[in-house]
Amino acid sequence: MAIYAVNLEIARAPWASPEPLVAQMRLQWWADEIKKIYKGIAITTHEILPALREVIFDYNLPQHLFEALVEARMNDVYADPPKSRNEFDTYINATSGSIMALAARALGAPQTAMPVVADFAYGTGVATLLRAIPALKARGRDPLIEPVHEVVKSALDKLAQARSQRATIPASATAAMLAGWRADATLTHALKNPEHVYTGLLEESPARKMISLKWRSLTKKW
Repeated sequence: MAIYAVNLEIARAPWASPEPLVAQMRLQWWADEIKKIYKGIAITTHEILPALREVIFDYNLPQHLFEALVEARMNDVYADPPKSRNEFDTYINATSGSIMALAARALGAPQTAMPVVADFAYGTGVATLLRAIPALKARGRDPLIEPVHEVVKSALDKLAQARSQRATIPASATAAMLAGWRADATLTHALKNPEHVYTGLLEESPARKMISLKWRSLTKKW
């Protein structure tokens, strides 16, 4: 919960002010506070940080994943779209990828499982971004530089690749992978109806979301 809570705070920081400098300062504050944790300094400047400190040291979480997360969110401060597909992929890997990797590590996934986690996190991250596009467009952002179907196909391929190596992920880390429980529904819908990406119609009904979550939780099939 500490990992997801700090992720939420970092993700919100670029939108906290219409002034880019203020948003940058907020993100830099999080970067500095997390850096202090790794230096062994007890931090009490935010209620999440003591809990995060415990998680970091209990599970030996790597600092570079937090650094990549903050750096990627710096891109959200500005309205400039990605300059290339590689830049788009880097953003997805640094945001969705970093958080899923941190959660999986904390739940016992070994280093050898990280490529599988990264593939699944990529598909999950693209799906999450597609659901957010109407809100991003309203704020003058458009993160897509390729046709929707091209991005979706890549994301679905990554999900399939990860699932082909499901045995690599220990049962203890299943909860981290279940964070992507909505990815299939979103990506399949977007592939069939790419125009819905910009109209906010990718959202499933509350009932369907609940059924899907319960099924995956019971079967442990991420």
